[in-house]
Amino acid sequence: MLSSVIMICLLAFASSKPCDTEGSINELLLSLNKDLLRSLERQEGLPNPSVHLALRLSNYHNLDKESEHLNKLKTHVHNDIQNSLSNSQPVTGIMALYTLALKSSCYDLNTVSFTASDTSETLLTHLKKQMEQEKEHIGFSHRPLTNYYQYSLGVLALCASGVRVNNHVSNKLIKAVEHEHFKHGDGDSIDTYAMAAMALQCVKDAGSHVQNAAELDTALSKIKQKLFGSLRADGHIGNEFSTGLAVQALLAMGSEVAECAASMEAMRTDARRNIYHNPMAISQILPALQQKSYLTVKTKECLNEDNTLVLEPIDPVVVLPSETKVSVKVEVVTASGAAAVYSVDVPKGSSLLEALELLKVQNSGFTFEKESSLWGPFLSVVNGEQARQSDRRYWHLSSDGTSLSQGISDFKIEAAQKITIKNTAY
Repeated sequence: MLSSVIMICLLAFASSKPCDTEGSINELLLSLNKDLLRSLERQEGLPNPSVHLALRLSNYHNLDKESEHLNKLKTHVHNDIQNSLSNSQPVTGIMALYTLALKSSCYDLNTVSFTASDTSETLLTHLKKQMEQEKEHIGFSHRPLTNYYQYSLGVLALCASGVRVNNHVSNKLIKAVEHEHFKHGDGDSIDTYAMAAMALQCVKDAGSHVQNAAELDTALSKIKQKLFGSLRADGHIGNEFSTGLAVQALLAMGSEVAECAASMEAMRTDARRNIYHNPMAISQILPALQQKSYLTVKTKECLNEDNTLVLEPIDPVVVLPSETKVSVKVEVVTASGAAAVYSVDVPKGSSLLEALELLKVQNSGFTFEKESSLWGPFLSVVNGEQARQSDRRYWHLSSDGTSLSQGISDFKIEAAQKITIKNTAY
C-alpha cells in the first residue's frame, strides 16, 4: 500500500508546465552562485558553514574566495564552538554543519580539535560525544537536547565523514520517524524529515545498520511518503523554504527528480522572484537545483575543479523609504496567554524587524531583544519575557493568522495586517 501511494505521488511530482531551457537554467544557477559569493562580503555575525557547503557542492567555483571563507570558518566558527563547549552548551547543529563544510573542502578533519574539561580531542570525537548526550536526553525526556533537525545533522555529519554511527543513536532517529515526532507547531517539520532522510540514507549506504535494516527501510519509506504528501499544487514541498532540503532528500534516497519536475520549476520561479534573498535559503536550494544533496559530500574529491567564476562589480542599489504608510497591529501573547495589542504605521516594504524597531521607539510599553542565527536575527525576548530553546519555547510569528515562513529581517510589510508574536512550546 505504501509503495503504491509513493508511486502515485511520484507521478504527481512531474510538471505539466513547459520546462526552462538549458541556457536559462544555467544562467540562473550562475546568478545564485554569485549571490552566495557576494553574501560572504556583507555577512554579519559568524561565517555560515551552510553557505560554504553549497559553494563547495556547486559546479562553479571561485576557489580564492572559497579558501578565504574556509579560513574564516576555521577561526570564527571554531572559536564559537569552543566557547560553547567551555560553557557546557549544546553545539550539535553548528558542529555538524562545520564538519560538513570542512569535509566539502576535503580538509583533514583529524587535524581539528577542541578542548573540554582540560582534554583536547578531535572534532569528530566531540561530535560523537554530543550525539551520545542527545541520545541519552531522548532516553529520559523523549526528545533530544537540541531538536531532531540538529540530531539528524549530527548523524549525517558523522556518517558522511566515514565514522560508524552508533546503532543506538540511529535507532532513536528511526523511532522518531516511526512515531512522527518531527513537528513544527501543528504541522510536520518538512525540513526535519528531509534532514533525517539524508542521515538515515547515509547510514543505510554505509551498511552498518544490519540489525534493524527492515526498520530503517520502513523509516525511509515513511519519510518519502511524508515528503510527497506535503507536495503543494505550486510544486513546493512543505513551503518555499523547505523545498530545497526536501528535493535534496528525495535525490539522496534515489528518487529521480527531473530537471522539469514541478518542485525544480517552483524553486527556479521563486528564485527569479527574489524570494530566496537570504543566503541560508540559497544555500539549501542551490545543491538541489544542481541535482545534488548533502550526501554528495561523502564522496567529494577536490580535484580538477572549475575556477572560472568571476564576480563582476555591481552598482550599489539605494532603496529610499516608501512614502506610502501601512497600518500594522502587533499582538504579543505571553506564555500565560495574556495578550497586548499595539499599533504602528510603517513605510510600505519595511521588514518586520524595522516595524518592530519603530514600534519600540514609539511605544514605551513594547520592548524586544533579538539574537543572531544562520538564518538571520530572531526574537529571544519580548516585553521582558524569554522564549528559550532550553525551555522548549520560541516566539511564533504569524500574519493575519498565517504562520510566517520567513524571519523578522526577511518578511516585508506590503499591506495592512495583524502580526501575532506568541510564546509557544514545542
